[in-house]
Amino acid sequence: MTDDFDHLKAPFRAEAPRSDPTAKSVGIDAAMAAYDEIFSKASQGKAAQPRLIMRVRGFLFGSTKMHGLRLSHGLMAGASLAVITLVAVNSGLLRERPELTFTPALEQNAGQMPEPATAEPRQRTDALARKELKAAAKPVPAPTSGLAFTMSESEGVADMAAPYLQSAPTTLAKSDDRLQSHYQDHGRDKFSDIKTNPVKITKDEPVSTFSIDVDTSSYSFVRAELNQNVLPQKDAVRVEEMINYFPYDYAGPVDKAVPFKANVSLFPTPWNPDTRLMHIGIKGFALNGQEKPKSNLVLLVDTSGSMEEPNKLPLLQNALKMLVDTLGPEDTVSIVTYAGSAGTVLEPTKAKDKAKIIGALDRLMAGGSTAGAEGIRQAYQLAEQSFDQTGINRVILATDGDFNVGITDPEELKSFVERKRETGVTLSVLGFGRGNYNDEMMQTLAQNGNGNAAYIDTLNEARKVLVDEVSSTLFTIAQDVKIQVEFNPDTVSEYRLIGYETRMLQREDFNNDKVDAGDIGSGHTVTAIYEITPKDSKAKLNDELRYGASENAAKAGSDEYGFVKIRYKLPGEKDSKLITEPVKIDAAATSVEAAPQEARFAAAIAAFGQLLRGGQYTKSFSYDDVIALAQGAKGKDEFGYRAEFINLVRLAKTAQGLEPLKQ
Repeated sequence: MTDDFDHLKAPFRAEAPRSDPTAKSVGIDAAMAAYDEIFSKASQGKAAQPRLIMRVRGFLFGSTKMHGLRLSHGLMAGASLAVITLVAVNSGLLRERPELTFTPALEQNAGQMPEPATAEPRQRTDALARKELKAAAKPVPAPTSGLAFTMSESEGVADMAAPYLQSAPTTLAKSDDRLQSHYQDHGRDKFSDIKTNPVKITKDEPVSTFSIDVDTSSYSFVRAELNQNVLPQKDAVRVEEMINYFPYDYAGPVDKAVPFKANVSLFPTPWNPDTRLMHIGIKGFALNGQEKPKSNLVLLVDTSGSMEEPNKLPLLQNALKMLVDTLGPEDTVSIVTYAGSAGTVLEPTKAKDKAKIIGALDRLMAGGSTAGAEGIRQAYQLAEQSFDQTGINRVILATDGDFNVGITDPEELKSFVERKRETGVTLSVLGFGRGNYNDEMMQTLAQNGNGNAAYIDTLNEARKVLVDEVSSTLFTIAQDVKIQVEFNPDTVSEYRLIGYETRMLQREDFNNDKVDAGDIGSGHTVTAIYEITPKDSKAKLNDELRYGASENAAKAGSDEYGFVKIRYKLPGEKDSKLITEPVKIDAAATSVEAAPQEARFAAAIAAFGQLLRGGQYTKSFSYDDVIALAQGAKGKDEFGYRAEFINLVRLAKTAQGLEPLKQ
């Protein structure tokens, strides 16, 4: 009997068989190959499945745990079981179990885990590994979404991980990644390259021509960045859009026959006392309720996977609900979405059926890639289907601009919306999100669609754009508005236009009614600022030419710095009209403090924008100087926009130059 017991004990006393390194390596390689085959086709932002980055994290976590659990030597000896185990952990823990969320304490504890054995170099090809995998395990079923697990299963997972969780609090979260603390892209915002307008010599180039710009998206984006304690990239700062974000109390026109009035003022430059600022302020005629035409609006909503973040689709839905609240009962609303393919969510519906429109907005969900061009085509078709000959026909595109399917070339989209604007359907753009925001695409569409571009980062901004300023956004009172300034070389040696780099026109474009330009809406204000260097000022940046032609003083208008001309068309008309205004030298204020309040506040914003872009021409002017100038010109601030601006300047003083990487 003793011999029998000794015989039975012998295997336990003997040294455990060593695992075959080659078999182990083949098993791991085969599992990785199977994983790649199953999950590599995940789309950029498909909402129905977890995002690819989260799958990878889960797989790596599962693999680490498998090394740490250390199955018995007998079990590890077989490659087949290793393959099955790895695949099971990946598909089971990752797909059907609740996700384990760890605090940083777990990361510290992780350093105590046993180090996994180093695999020997591969001895087999991937093809052979896949072949062995198929022979060793059954095919892995296609992944499914949802909560396909029981509590007992989740407890089993927790038991397996227990040795590593003793010092780390854990929570169980629904396996749908949309409910986790979301991963946000960063560093992928796209802006057009902007070269700051240079100083021009008046004798060489006395005429400056540009299109007006009523967009405001740059200021909102800059604010969003600074509120995250990050300085915006330079190309995100378009100074004219920052200035035009604010309403100004300029004198307006008497009636809509001449739809706007130009207000010109001159005063010493706050950052350079040897130059002057020439401030041009335009205010459009404000239509009353009876004069406003009906609206035929098509809401084109981006519902791609990139829009699932809280500051994108959820904010977008609430913003558009605010817009619906402002519409009259006979206005028409349609909704088109695009994500992979475009579809009509709401056929043309009267605004009086508000519940139906709100219900359609509430049902929007994000998922799929971004076929933006297909959605734009369908939206224009719907707008043309419900076209109102006497009303406003507009497509309002709400997106982060991340078009990645279909037509993605800005030039091709530009040509498309240019042709469509001739049919009477215009295009405006509402931008959402950070980190993956394509401003370049949005500007291209809005500028060539005869609409405007706004960036919405908060509900307050949505209210400003779609409620408080909806009249100036929707109801056009003047089209193709161009400004041309001729400077007097006898009184002005140099000048430069602050901002409007993306709106510059050729001199001959001013009188060419075929050349498109910006539109002004009801009650809208537009501001442009030149910095000019008077004759004989020591602030001149360019030396006189040794062999240049002799100077000829301008006999006519020798008491003028320049002559302002504004050309525009009334809505629906083909021929333009002209407004002119001389800029008299004796009209200049003798100090900054004596300048009009609205002009001083606009100058503070101009200085801030230039500082954010590097301060090439602002000398020693600082953020503190901007704050002092703005505080002295804050005036009546009914909605708190100017107070908010002053706080943003304070934030810029301590903001980081580069956003920290998100985990």
